[in-house]
This record gives sequence, structure tokens and C-alpha cells, in this order.
Amino acid sequence: MRATGDPDEAWYDDDAGPIVRPYAMTRGRSAPDQGRFDLITLVVTRPAAPATQLFPEQARIVELCRRPLSVAEVGAELDLPVGTVRVLLADLAAAGLIETHEPPMLSALPTEALLKELLAGLRAL
Repeated sequence: MRATGDPDEAWYDDDAGPIVRPYAMTRGRSAPDQGRFDLITLVVTRPAAPATQLFPEQARIVELCRRPLSVAEVGAELDLPVGTVRVLLADLAAAGLIETHEPPMLSALPTEALLKELLAGLRAL
């Protein structure tokens, strides 16, 4: 990157292309309007996702999530902060383009005692 002092000069790295700040992608929002996106929440593109105008990052998310990916993986693939990814995912979810699958809560998992009883019952068969 070389500065020439020209007021119309584009500040970008020749290899990376133009730089867009994360807050510009999210229109200044730092948190999703709706929903909660844990790092391990799985995101997948809906099968019949309607065609719509998307920002390049959103289009890339829709493409990436044709197979389930976690929020952390999406952030890593896009090389964006997770907070920015969460906002973009919330927008895509509101538009009906993706669906999320939350990780199970520990309270929803079977207890060790129940699993032992199940195993004993299976062995008795």
C-alpha cells in the first residue's frame, strides 16, 4: 500500500482488494437483532432459499452453509469477527435463507443413571 497524498486515493492492499470495515457490513450493528448464535450453533442453508439481493459476505455464507457449519467455522472461513458473522447470520435467518440448529442444553441430555438403566435393559434382552 502506497500513499500518494491524492484525496481520491483508494486505501487498499493490492492483493486483498478494497477493505470494507465490519461495521459497514452490519450497518453499524454490533449484535444480532434477533436470535442467539453460540459458537457451536450449526447453520445450514434452507433447501428452497428464495433468491434475494445479498451482500457478498451474505452470499458467501449461503454458499458455505449448503453443508452444516458452526458459527465459529463460518467466521473462520470468511475471516471476519464472530460478532459480525452473528449479525449477518441473523439477517439471513430473518430473510428465511438459513436455519440454525442449537446445541442441546446439558439439562436436556439424559442422566448417567438413565443411560445405565437403558444399558442394563438392553443387556437383559
